[in-house]
Amino acid sequence: MTATQENTAASHYDRIGGAPAVRAAVEQFYDRVLADPELAGYFASVDMAGQRRHLALMLATVLGGPNEYAGRGLAEAHQPLRIPAAHFALVGEHLVAVLIGLGVPADIIADVQTVLGQVQDQVVFNGNTAGA
Repeated sequence: MTATQENTAASHYDRIGGAPAVRAAVEQFYDRVLADPELAGYFASVDMAGQRRHLALMLATVLGGPNEYAGRGLAEAHQPLRIPAAHFALVGEHLVAVLIGLGVPADIIADVQTVLGQVQDQVVFNGNTAGA
């Protein structure tokens, strides 16, 4: 590889190893989440094979890979679950721990954390409308 090729900006998706790396992260992430008693209940009646596929497609898009996600929007999928901020934070902690464990570079993890912050309002239940 020449210096010019090395300086070409690779997407985060390519830098971590593409689809196989994303699939590995998603598998480990859901293994952790499903083992967490505070979070497992959210997935009691969920098709986990489908859920894993959806997250892999979404994560690939977030990392600059192919944009093939065609599922529901985040708010539509999550608002009915009434997820509190503490559970959202816990999910983020599990995701970051998995990425660290897989050796994902710190700059990519920081970008994923930024995206989590950007989508929090779509995922976390806003109780201000309750009883209105």
